[in-house]
Amino acid sequence: MTHDVLVIGSGAAGLTAALALAEHARVLVLAKGALNSGSTAWAQGGIAAVLDTGDTFENHMRDTMVAGAGLNRRETVEFVIERAPHAIARLVELGVPFNTEGPNLHLTREGGHSHRRIVHVDDATGWAVEAALLKAAEENPNITLLPNRTCIDLINGKHELRYSGSGRVWGAYALNTETGRVEAHTARATVLASGGAGRCYLFSTAPRGATGDGIAMAWRAGARVSNMEMMQFHPTCLYNLEVKNFLITEAVRGEGGRLINPRSGKRFMEFYDERLELAPRDVVARAIDAEIKRFGLDYVHLDISHMPVDFVKGHFPTIYEKLIGLGIDMTTGPIPVVPAQHYTCGGILIDLAGRTDLPGLYAAGECTESGLHGANRLASNSLLECFVFGEAAARDIIARWDTFDAPPPVRPWDESRVTDSDEEVVIKQNWTEIRRFMWNYVGIVRTTKRLERAAHRIKLLQEEVGDYYGHFRVSTDLIELRNLLECAELIVRSALKRHESRGLHYTLDYPNTGNLVRDTVLVP
Repeated sequence: MTHDVLVIGSGAAGLTAALALAEHARVLVLAKGALNSGSTAWAQGGIAAVLDTGDTFENHMRDTMVAGAGLNRRETVEFVIERAPHAIARLVELGVPFNTEGPNLHLTREGGHSHRRIVHVDDATGWAVEAALLKAAEENPNITLLPNRTCIDLINGKHELRYSGSGRVWGAYALNTETGRVEAHTARATVLASGGAGRCYLFSTAPRGATGDGIAMAWRAGARVSNMEMMQFHPTCLYNLEVKNFLITEAVRGEGGRLINPRSGKRFMEFYDERLELAPRDVVARAIDAEIKRFGLDYVHLDISHMPVDFVKGHFPTIYEKLIGLGIDMTTGPIPVVPAQHYTCGGILIDLAGRTDLPGLYAAGECTESGLHGANRLASNSLLECFVFGEAAARDIIARWDTFDAPPPVRPWDESRVTDSDEEVVIKQNWTEIRRFMWNYVGIVRTTKRLERAAHRIKLLQEEVGDYYGHFRVSTDLIELRNLLECAELIVRSALKRHESRGLHYTLDYPNTGNLVRDTVLVP
């Protein structure tokens, strides 16, 4: 199936790219599951932009660089932040019903920000943004949306009927989960907007499909990846054995929420950072982790019950309703919380136009390392990155359109030597094992010995999974397992290369931050 441009991923980055591209080209958007099942719809907080008269681009840049522990690329930070007001204006144009205060957009504040600059739709911004983008895409005659397509590998020169070693990307092979058949989708240009690799970890706020597919596919095709050790852990995920992965937004702390040790009943952030609850996420996550380990706790308390009832209900209606359903009233008592994996700050290396190392392949959003986040993402900069780079990739593709050849004939997917699996339990066992050792050995606090243990387990599993992949017909679970393992290896390799503690990478063997600021770039 041939289109002008293939976009892999139907979240903020993918749909932004598709809408911009559709002005000049026919675009196919592939989604692994339902069209709204990616991370965008889960975003509670909002989008950071300089819109307040007392704020400046320089302030936002400084906050981003401080959170990123100096590993950010300044030209990227400038590029994104200066385009933030335009991105917000475009979303307003698409009908996103942002909260207002009089004639202006209501701005909230989150950890790490020096000013109020977060535009939001109550505490469910992602749902509103995703709905608006999907509506616009569905109404656009130049955009075709195909759900239930699990991408397996990028199509490049070696898949051409007439073999080529060029590395040029021509699209992707994808499993149609409705028919069980593998389809070849070819295009002049391909945009990866496939999200992060959060499901490498046992506890994660990421959706079920965040298995690092785009990162793994790009790596296998020959693209470099960068800073994969920089895995962000959100400090406050609801601790509830019945409900997995429910995030308590950063804005609860931004609006006055306090972190309390449930045993002593006292606030504890003063022992870790002078910014208290408004310190950046990595600092707060490590503080909670330390408090839990020191006192043998299962969780800590996040308490905003000292604020007026109407204020809490008005600012956090989604969280309030969810918690009430679980028997927790956040207006009268605390919320039990623990840290959980939240965001992949590293990924496929891209430039300011969203170009990867591979001709014809672009990338945007959480699957990339653009230089915006550095060693730690500042709250509410993630959706912003999606809009800016989704549009940047589209603009570059359009500008270079005359240089893109039509895709050549490619070989169909070959499954002549495989059979249906009779051992699905192998996939489940390996999936669980990866997530558990990644949490225990490659989590918030690391050591060289733990990382080496993880590397050893990965090596053994690669033989097992590789053998399984070679003998059985692909399924979404098998594709995801293969990609999870690939990403786990990239994370561990990157972590072993960084002999310092910086931002999200904290190791007991190298507790200090070095003088040399350098990205961890892996070359296939």
